[in-house]
Amino acid sequence: MFRKTILASLLVTSAMTLALAGPAAAASKADRAREAIAAAEAKLQTAESLGAAADAPRDTADARAALATAKEDFKTGDREPAIREAIRASALADTAIGIAQRHKTDAVASARDGERATAEAARNQLAAAHDQAAGAQDQARDAQQQVATAQQQAADANARAEAAQQSAEAAAAAARNAAALAAQTPPPAPQVETTVTTTHPSSSHHTTHTKVTRRTTTTSTGAVTTPADQVTTTTKVTPQ
Repeated sequence: MFRKTILASLLVTSAMTLALAGPAAAASKADRAREAIAAAEAKLQTAESLGAAADAPRDTADARAALATAKEDFKTGDREPAIREAIRASALADTAIGIAQRHKTDAVASARDGERATAEAARNQLAAAHDQAAGAQDQARDAQQQVATAQQQAADANARAEAAQQSAEAAAAAARNAAALAAQTPPPAPQVETTVTTTHPSSSHHTTHTKVTRRTTTTSTGAVTTPADQVTTTTKVTPQ
């Protein structure tokens, strides 16, 4: 880029030199000197407006010095030196313009690269933020599901506890009712078993009668005893 700018400046300078060195009928040396000085001065102003004083300070200073020399030569009547210095000032101004333009182009390209990088970083940050938001939503959804599950488990546990309490209360009520009923019902009478044995001495014949009653004891004999008979009574009581 730099070499192309210098080459373009040299071509423009050569063209000006040829135009100024044309036939004598075209213009006088004074007119050519004025034109060369005016062209060099315009180019130097353009270079300075583009920031050439900062981008190409040496070329800009040399162009300004050459232009000043051309103007001084023109004042003293030295037309040829004035033309040569003006052409030289134009060439230096062209070089400064090329450098300033290159710097501006580089700055624009760098700014565009920076903008692209910034935009890309912003897109990446936005994508990361979206991912984080999606992750947060998933976590919130999972937390809500866990809360719902815990609430359902708690409700089931409460239901089981209530059912167990009702069962315990029913069992206690049944036990109380059974106890009350048992208290109101009298116990059954004991079973009484009485055995009566009669012995006849003369014949050694034994007669035994057994009778079972629940409340009273009854003794019965199979024959009328005589004073000589021996009677034995046995009573057995069995609780119910």
